[in-house]
Amino acid sequence: MNCVNCGRTVPRSKAMSYERRTRFSTDLRGEENVQCFGSVDSYYCISCAKHMGIGEKKKEMLQRRKERENRA
Repeated sequence: MNCVNCGRTVPRSKAMSYERRTRFSTDLRGEENVQCFGSVDSYYCISCAKHMGIGEKKKEMLQRRKERENRA
């Protein structure tokens, strides 16, 4: 695996994975509105992940998912 940020080669077991979700829309109000959802897995080395706070972001994402599951 190569780090997305710095390009360093990192073993897969040590790389931090982060899933980015994207949404594209035509922003038209009506039947012609087209939306596309996608996700991209990005891998970071430990130092870049720590610097960018990716571990904290993953914790927040897990908390949001748990809250959504509890509501439903």
